[in-house]
Formats: sequence, structure tokens, C-alpha cells
Amino acid sequence: MNRKLTREIRIGAVGVGGNNPVRVQSMTNTDTRDSEKTLNQIGELAEAGCEIVRVAVPDEESAQSLKKIVVQSPLPVIADIHFDHRLALKSIEAGVHGLRLNPGNIGDRAKVNRVVDAARAGGIPIRIGVNSGSVDKKILKKFGGPTPEAMVESAMEHIHFFESRNFDMIKVSLKSSSVLNTVSAYSLMSQKRDYPLHIGITEAGTPLRGAAKSGVGLGILLYQGIGDTLRVSLTGEPVDEMLVAWEILRSLRLRQRGPEIISCPTCGRTEIDLVSVATEVEKRLRKVDKVFSVAVMGCVVNGPGEAREADIGLAGGRNCGIIFKKGQVVRKIHGKNLLSEFMKEIEDFLSLT
Repeated sequence: MNRKLTREIRIGAVGVGGNNPVRVQSMTNTDTRDSEKTLNQIGELAEAGCEIVRVAVPDEESAQSLKKIVVQSPLPVIADIHFDHRLALKSIEAGVHGLRLNPGNIGDRAKVNRVVDAARAGGIPIRIGVNSGSVDKKILKKFGGPTPEAMVESAMEHIHFFESRNFDMIKVSLKSSSVLNTVSAYSLMSQKRDYPLHIGITEAGTPLRGAAKSGVGLGILLYQGIGDTLRVSLTGEPVDEMLVAWEILRSLRLRQRGPEIISCPTCGRTEIDLVSVATEVEKRLRKVDKVFSVAVMGCVVNGPGEAREADIGLAGGRNCGIIFKKGQVVRKIHGKNLLSEFMKEIEDFLSLT
């Protein structure tokens, strides 16, 4: 895969675009006015591999809370602003590292001017975020709905305006809940400008459905070399977005973080409680950031081969299992102790790597 080379911007200390890797983002779902809860969630996200975090700023109290959040956050903080330009100005005063703005719902160009001027003075990048649900009415009428072409034209209007103000610290997103419309919109946009693109499928749904839609949509774009940062949007806990995001990147060999868990789908030949063992192994290794492969296999057909090829693997048999490390048999363990003994071997493996 050849990634399209975009211009680089910096969100705090994190480089986006250019030769930087595809960055992983998320957004808190706490009440931003509660700085402690918000910081706790940001800490959990950072631990799970998040690199940039966005927080909602719906009112002045939230903007005031940003001062503490920005100072104590382990991640660069982007303020998500809608409707009220004064909240964007207060967020910049609070020291945020970036803004997410839909200039269309700010309204008066004079108000947007003030935000752009303040962002330029502070060296603060702005993400122009266009969603299919927020396209300007006149553009919707022109294209007959929120088509990919309509989304791109909407974004280009804002880009032209920013450029007329000599502001080019821009990142662009064009999100839809439709996978195909999202892919088309980003593909069109990537041909028009070299600004970094933040990709995602908006309102993707609950964890299972959202992971499937995000995997397909983001996978297509990344395979085409499009995308400089991404967010997997799931209806649930933000930390769960991290696992899906990193697995998408790992599957395309773009980036790796933490263990790759290989496990079989189970069948009538399975003679151990594979589902609970594999689930628990994944759960216990979630906070591990070392890159290695773990196989948890349930029968004698593919089990020994897959377990042997992994860095560490368990091949299940009749109420027992054989543990492999780097292709070599280490030991045989029995049913009731499968999980605990396998975890001991994984911990020993990690201590030596």
C-alpha cells in the first residue's frame, strides 16, 4: 500500500499527516464539566493505545473545565465545538491542542473569522468536520441530498474560506453512517487537496455492527492509501474503540500494538472450553502493548500447527492442552488448569522478551 503523502500538522506533540503513521483517536463520553471523570477516561484511553482525544464543549462551564483537563491530560486534547464560536475562543484560551469545527453551523462568517485568527495566533490546527447530517441546505438542494459530492463541496467551501484567511493548519473529515458514501467522499476529497484526512464511519452503531462497518469502510480507505488519523465510532465505552482501531491497522500491516490473538471458531471437534479461555486471555492481555502472537486453538486438526506458528500457543485436546513457545512443545496441561497455567506461561514469556 502506498499512502498518499499529505502535509503535516501537529496536534500538540503528535504529528499527523506527512510521513507520520496513521494516528488513533477517540472521544470522551463523560460530562466535560466533570474534569476528574474526563481525565480518568482519557487515562484509560491512553493506556489502551489512544494517541489524540477529543472532548465535547457544549457550554461555558465545559470550556472552563478544559484548563485543568489540558494541563493534566496524557494526550493532546481537541475541543469539539458546535454553534457557538465563543466556546472555540475560550477553548483556545484554555490551551487546547486542536479544534473540531463545522463552520457551517457557526453561522456568521465574522464569528468564524475570529476563531480562525485566534487559532492562527496560537498555532492551533482546525479539523473541518462535515457529516452527512450537517451539509448546508443549499448544497443539499443542489445535489438532491447528502451525497458524497455534496459533502465534498461543503468541505471545499470551508477550505476555500480558511485559505482566503491564510490559514492552512487544516485537517478534514467527511463522515457518513453509509460505508459506501463515506468511502466515495474521502476518495473524492483526497484528489482535491493534500490536507490530512481524519477518517471514520459516523454513527456506526453498537460494538458488533460498528466494528463491522468501520472495518469495511476504514479498511477500504486505508488500503487505498487514504487516511492520516482514524476513529472507530462505537455506541459504548470509548476504550472499546481502541481494540477495533488497532486490529484494523494490524490487519493491513500499517501499525501494530499489543498481542495478536489467534483463535479458532470452534466446531464439533472442540473438546475444551475454548470460548471462555480465548475470551479471558484477550481480556487479561488488553493492557499489554508488547507485540507478539498468541494462539488459542481448540482441536487437533489445525490446533498444533497454528499454536506452533505463534510466539506462544495453546492447542486443545480431550480435556487437556499442549503449550508451544516459538514452535517448541513446552508442556502438557489438563482441563481445570488450562487458563491459569497458560497465563503463567504467557507471563513468563513476556518477562523474557
